Amino acid sequence: MKIALIDPSLFTWPYDLKLAKGLTDIGHAASIVGRQLGQKPSVDEDLFLDRHFYPGLQSRFFKKLPRNVQLGLKGLSHAESMTRLIRRFRKTPPDVIHFQWAPLAIVDSQFIPKFRRVAPTVLTVHDSNPFNNNPSSRIQRIGAFKILHCFDHLIVHTTVARDRLLRVGIPSEKISVIAHGLLTDHIARPADESAAGRVQILLFGKIKPYKGVDVMLRALALLPREVRARCVVKIVGWPEMPMEPLFAMVKDLQLEDHVEFDLRFIPEDEVTSLVARADILAFPYRDIDASGVLMLAIAAGRPIVASNLGTFSEWLSDRAEGTLVPPGDPAALSRSLERLISDPDYRNAKGQGMLDLRDSVPTWTSIARLTEAAYAKAGRRVDAPASAQVLQRSGN
Repeated sequence: MKIALIDPSLFTWPYDLKLAKGLTDIGHAASIVGRQLGQKPSVDEDLFLDRHFYPGLQSRFFKKLPRNVQLGLKGLSHAESMTRLIRRFRKTPPDVIHFQWAPLAIVDSQFIPKFRRVAPTVLTVHDSNPFNNNPSSRIQRIGAFKILHCFDHLIVHTTVARDRLLRVGIPSEKISVIAHGLLTDHIARPADESAAGRVQILLFGKIKPYKGVDVMLRALALLPREVRARCVVKIVGWPEMPMEPLFAMVKDLQLEDHVEFDLRFIPEDEVTSLVARADILAFPYRDIDASGVLMLAIAAGRPIVASNLGTFSEWLSDRAEGTLVPPGDPAALSRSLERLISDPDYRNAKGQGMLDLRDSVPTWTSIARLTEAAYAKAGRRVDAPASAQVLQRSGN
């Protein structure tokens, strides 16, 4: 099959790439239709990335424009890019059109029926609460649930997400639950240990309100002074929210010696090193379905502290003691962190638990087979091999 994976802004490029490779490994031709990713394309970009969306909007001139002007131009470019993509697909149609995101539902909903006339359409709903209630602009909220009804089939990563879609009226037969896979096989700890011997607690990824950075700061302030002196919290990622309130919180809580901000987009080749040097990964999220960073933590064998929701509750429920805490509860998060910081043996045991969990994560070959089965459900023009049907029934 010829499969077009559509992710206009490449919100989930690492996931897209792993899925494309998995589908290719089982005999399909998969490409990722998105934007230009970087100035120096990697081998994987050259092999899989179709740089179709937002031409010209990666320039330095565009990035210097005011935020509202950027969003307006991007919205216009999005509609134009979708129009060109329809024309392309009419001339050379794929067998399946698999959207990873529909970032502008009010516009995308006008195009999905046209794509459906070309080939079966599938959407992976990475956030069953659209954009985790934090879109880049208010216009992204419009029709964010309604557009789900436009596709032939939907894929989610957790049963929690499936149940949420059922509540908004999506028929169960239109939903497949396919787990998120590991984004790397193994992340080894570097030979040199963290600076000054302090325990490094990492919050990594785009900084948004639902990520709960404020919850982490309040939890850090609640630690006993002698425990707090033994740790440093590293908050690393591109900010997509005002940072001044967080900076003020650090100052008000007198945490300047215990918090480090690294506010930038982290290149892919730095990510594994960043995770490898962390002693604890923290996810004090207010909302989440699936998390690629969680999969990095599992691959690295790092202890995790996470809110008891979404993918964390599904993957870590049997390791809940000291690992899962109520969302938005700084006191519970602080108690969990205190033991991990103070007890190296406990911390190592929790890390080993993550390594043990790694073996139960589905391979990308399995994920690709299950995705085949979802494609089969999307339309009669696509046949699923027997292996996919067996996997779908077994849930592996």
